[in-house]
Amino acid sequence: MDNDHLHVALAAARAGAKELMARYENRVVSEKAPKDLVTDADLAAQSAIRAILESSYPSYAFVGEEEGENDPPAAVRAGDVDAPPCWVVDPLDGTVNYVHGLHGFAVSIGLYARGKMRLGVIYDPIRQDCFTAIDGQGARCNDRLMKSSDADSLDTSLVACSFRAGVTPDSPEVGRFLRALEQCQSLRRLGSCALNMCYVADGRLDAYWATNVAAWDSAAGTVIAREAGAVLTAHDGGRFDDWAPKFVVAATPDLHFKLVELLR
Repeated sequence: MDNDHLHVALAAARAGAKELMARYENRVVSEKAPKDLVTDADLAAQSAIRAILESSYPSYAFVGEEEGENDPPAAVRAGDVDAPPCWVVDPLDGTVNYVHGLHGFAVSIGLYARGKMRLGVIYDPIRQDCFTAIDGQGARCNDRLMKSSDADSLDTSLVACSFRAGVTPDSPEVGRFLRALEQCQSLRRLGSCALNMCYVADGRLDAYWATNVAAWDSAAGTVIAREAGAVLTAHDGGRFDDWAPKFVVAATPDLHFKLVELLR
């Protein structure tokens, strides 16, 4: 991946954000499933993003949260060397926050190629934070180089987590939440997987875990977090799967190990 891809992804992210902000005060909301919201802004933003990406790279595959385009081609998922690169887009990560007029939502665009996410762009239109990374080239926020924190102890760490819509009291996620709540300095559920990963990359959070997010939620964030020096694995410490993301990301190896052990 190169700067041409990055510039196109940035233009697409800003176009998507423009659609979000144009509807911010007058959004039309419906439910995809109980407590799982979608707005007209999600749909308009994805359409604007896709138009820019496809005009520059018409041969690339496309996965997006909306419009039923949720699955990559089999060759892409398998990491075949001849498979086309694949854009992975969440036009509005943090929809519930957006619907309630709460800050903490973003446009997220990742690019997957040769078996790995290689590029990430996440744009927060409220704070105007633009997080970017290319595999092997570091991670930046508004052109400032980012680095994850040096936190290595849970009791001094600020940690975030994500729950699925409609979580129930007997869910394993609730048990993990309570164990972490007892051990870490403080625990947050901020509502945007993409921004949580960026905040770990920038040292604003020390760790984050999620076991019920989708590929488009985490795609861009995985590149950004890794390139800032954070440790990312599956939630049990195994190999991370871009297409079935259940993971722990933490600022340091020591903190990562402690959080994985706590969540098992």
